[in-house]
Amino acid sequence: MKIFFLFLLFCFFTSLFNSCFAGNVTYDRRSLIIDGQRKLLISAAIHYPRSVPAMWPGLVQTAKEGGVDVIESYVFWNGHELSPGKYNFEGRYDLVKFVKIVQQAGMYMILRIGPFVAAEWNFGGVPAWLHYVPGTVFRTDNEPFKYYMRNFTTFIVNLMKQEKLFAPQGGPIILAQVENEYGYYEKFYGEGAKRYVTWAARMAVSQNIGVPWIMCQQDDAPDPVINTCNSFYCDQFTPNSPNKPKIWTENWPGWFKTFGARDPHRPAEDVAFSVARFFQKGGSVHNYYMYHGGTNFGRTSGGPFITTSYDYEAPIDEYGLPRLPKWGHLKELHKAIKLSEHALLKSEPTTLSLGPSQEADVYDDGSEVCAAFLANLDDKTDKNVVFRNVSYHLPSWSVSILPDCKNVVFNTAKIGSQASLVEMMPEELTPSVTSPSKRLKALKWDVFVENAGIWGVADFAKNDFVDHINTTKDTTDYLWYTTSIIVGENEEFLKKASHPLLLIESKGHALHAFVNQERQGSASGNGSHSPFKFESPISLKAGKNEIALLSMTVGLQNAGGLYEWVGAGLTSVKIEGLNNGTMDLSMSRWTYKIGLQGEHLSIYKPDGLNSINWVSTSEPPKNQPLTWYKVVVDSPSGNEPVGLDMIHMGKGLAWLNGEEIGRYWPIKSSEHEKCVEECDYRGKFFPDKCLTGCGEPTQRWYHVPRSWFKPSGNILVIFEEKGGDPTKITFSKRKISGLCSLIAEDFPMVDQAPVRKGGSGKSAAHLKCPKNTLISNVKFASFGNPTGKCGSYSMGKCHDPNSTLAVEKVRLLQLQLYKWVKNHR
Repeated sequence: MKIFFLFLLFCFFTSLFNSCFAGNVTYDRRSLIIDGQRKLLISAAIHYPRSVPAMWPGLVQTAKEGGVDVIESYVFWNGHELSPGKYNFEGRYDLVKFVKIVQQAGMYMILRIGPFVAAEWNFGGVPAWLHYVPGTVFRTDNEPFKYYMRNFTTFIVNLMKQEKLFAPQGGPIILAQVENEYGYYEKFYGEGAKRYVTWAARMAVSQNIGVPWIMCQQDDAPDPVINTCNSFYCDQFTPNSPNKPKIWTENWPGWFKTFGARDPHRPAEDVAFSVARFFQKGGSVHNYYMYHGGTNFGRTSGGPFITTSYDYEAPIDEYGLPRLPKWGHLKELHKAIKLSEHALLKSEPTTLSLGPSQEADVYDDGSEVCAAFLANLDDKTDKNVVFRNVSYHLPSWSVSILPDCKNVVFNTAKIGSQASLVEMMPEELTPSVTSPSKRLKALKWDVFVENAGIWGVADFAKNDFVDHINTTKDTTDYLWYTTSIIVGENEEFLKKASHPLLLIESKGHALHAFVNQERQGSASGNGSHSPFKFESPISLKAGKNEIALLSMTVGLQNAGGLYEWVGAGLTSVKIEGLNNGTMDLSMSRWTYKIGLQGEHLSIYKPDGLNSINWVSTSEPPKNQPLTWYKVVVDSPSGNEPVGLDMIHMGKGLAWLNGEEIGRYWPIKSSEHEKCVEECDYRGKFFPDKCLTGCGEPTQRWYHVPRSWFKPSGNILVIFEEKGGDPTKITFSKRKISGLCSLIAEDFPMVDQAPVRKGGSGKSAAHLKCPKNTLISNVKFASFGNPTGKCGSYSMGKCHDPNSTLAVEKVRLLQLQLYKWVKNHR
């Protein structure tokens, strides 16, 4: 019988007190060679504009503590070159600062310049203005595109050289990437595709950066550019030349989310399995995409329909906290791989069959150095195998790592690292006042309501529909389509008090329909299908009726063949139920207005707040569309990460102190779709394998970085499109409220010495509360065969009644130590 020791701890806040650099970088078939030394490298994707500068050092340090050697990021062209030749490297786009933080942490850097990035980022990272340069076609043998691509790539390279950030200059950058996943889409570009790939590679190499260039998912990447793999599994990947190392640029430890869809999850056991298999089969550089996903602030999300959260179920969550047990389990994996590094790099593997779906890869140079990986590829059945006359137990779909070819230090299916309970703790918005003696009892809201339709002077009129994106050029999400109709007094529906039907067809992405300033309904596409149809009864009156249709984008297309030509906006508008049947308004006179009045006046910025006459009230209107709300609040208490809870709002945009929080839309997924109670890690993963959240909002909370807050006087601005209740908006603090651990007698421990043959021996649970916290109480402990998962454990038939007491003694010892340290500081 297996004996488990499992317990749950709760933490409380208290006041606890609290590099190496490359020169020459080359490669051969086995690995990168840095300063003459072969390296196996673990890399972590952290995108600098998806967090904020105040978070960067902590994120990099957490990655380093997780056993990561390298930080990887794309370079986001449309965040930097806002118009031709006009560059932005401020705030979240301070690329040099980010790379130097990586350098200061003693880590390497992979810079994926692209400059096309995909990345669920708006327009794939390419500036929208480039689409409107005459004759431009993206990502093919097209002179305008190549001209601007070369210019930007050269600008970034020169900036890195100027700051001495490439490895031969003493900097951290050891690899650079040109283009991105072009192999998926070459077929759309005909003969121009091959010429473009060759040109891009030559252009990159000609930059003379002194480190190798890579192309991901590009089987025909020309020498000396290294082709790399992006997938959930890359153990079977082979480079296109026997002289190139095996590099995995994107291992997806989770998946992105789209508004209105369910939540995807990838179990830590399967992520670890994929990484172990990659190094088992000769891998040299491995990168998690993402290790910290972060946030699509403002209007940076792509898709369309990608959520503002880009959490990606990554090892570090959107708010910067380690995701446990995933982060800890992968940390243990990285230790095991590093223990095996010398053997892996010094010898060639021998593959041995241990059964029909079981195998060993042995790295043994005949001397003292030997490492082995034992894999069970059966996704249903555990197996006992014999390797070098010793029996080893292999759980299904798992890999055991033996750094000395004898002792198991890690198995991908056995999670011994701690798990955590994370909660979003609500905190009411607190009004800010200039004097502490003058406390306000209620929030003072300022309100401004947009006109439904044309504000100011119309931009233009046309007897036809225009494409939404080509009209706004992505300067805003919003485009008004307006027209009017005359309804005769003899219409039958007026006498019967019935309602005609408004029928609308759109290429995407979303729509609010207004008749005579009243919202009639809303509709949208989704992440799988942008086009949609709208059908709703509408209220018409005798005489003139104003029809105003607010078309919206929800992030632009970010990938695909010829993706920049994918449009949005209305294609058909009809009214059914009139005396003459159906009225087709598609060729009527339509008047257009780009954007909102509040956007035009920048009323979300501190210097634009007084550009309109706000109406002040302590009781802001509820369920009112097209409404701007402004409120001045104190910073939330404490120092935990903060989210804005928008569950009681409809859809819109939010800002704090002029900083773009982003799009909010707590739309729910269908309760009729299939969701799982628990993920089975066994078997190949795919995005729809393990989905949760049926009937729940895809995104309820919206990250507001702590560094954006002032102690008081914080200006929160909301634009609500369809109607909600602003009085129910709250801040929520993200807190780790509990820790759990499950340890069995056969769990390997990478830190334990001596390690055990076959995975037998003593196991130990290690739990650590977050910084500045201590264990406040032991909620559950059982030595025996307990069941359940973190937060909902229960005792089994076998249980030692002294389990809780044993753990409680350790807790009290820790508390005494803390008090002693505090008293002797």
